[in-house]
Amino acid sequence: MKVWYQKRKQFTHENLLNELKLSNKSDYHQFLRMDSETFNELLTMVKPIIEKQNTVMREAIAPNMRLSATLRYLATGEKFENLKFMTAISPRSLGLIVIETCEALISRLSSFIKVPQSESDWKKIADDFIEAWNFPNCIGAIDSKHIAIIKPAKSGSFYYNYKKFHSIVLMATVNANYEFIVADVGTNGRISDGGVKKIPILAEHSTANLC
Repeated sequence: MKVWYQKRKQFTHENLLNELKLSNKSDYHQFLRMDSETFNELLTMVKPIIEKQNTVMREAIAPNMRLSATLRYLATGEKFENLKFMTAISPRSLGLIVIETCEALISRLSSFIKVPQSESDWKKIADDFIEAWNFPNCIGAIDSKHIAIIKPAKSGSFYYNYKKFHSIVLMATVNANYEFIVADVGTNGRISDGGVKKIPILAEHSTANLC
């Protein structure tokens, strides 16, 4: 291990976060894309999953550092080689931490994305759009983002998108209160937004608007 990694408590971004939490909450929010209360709530949820035991060889990376490093990675898309200087965590460890923490977040938060199950549920969303945005017959605001990937072997142009790089598509739908009701990720980047939208749960309700 590099010597400066052993001084993680001195160089970690957690020291900056602690200062921002006290002196500049807007910068804290910009750093993690959430406030400290939301971060602590997430930490409580995932801590039992991502917490590791100390060994005689080394001290385990704390759950709060694992979560904040993951959130910073998701917020910026930084390469692990760059993120190591902010976190004082090796790129190899970051790669494992991000995957493990994302899996923990999915397992704890998946129930928060609730697809409407009845006609009355969808009507409630449409009513909220009328009340909040004066937009009738709308059952969701939908948007997508291309997530850049390394071209898979023997995939040809299957993942090659109109922006001239290989990707998979992250598409989500929210209600009038910005709450997620549908999320889909993994469709090959070559497919248009309209193609991704043709998933069963949305196709069943194609008579209404998807904003």
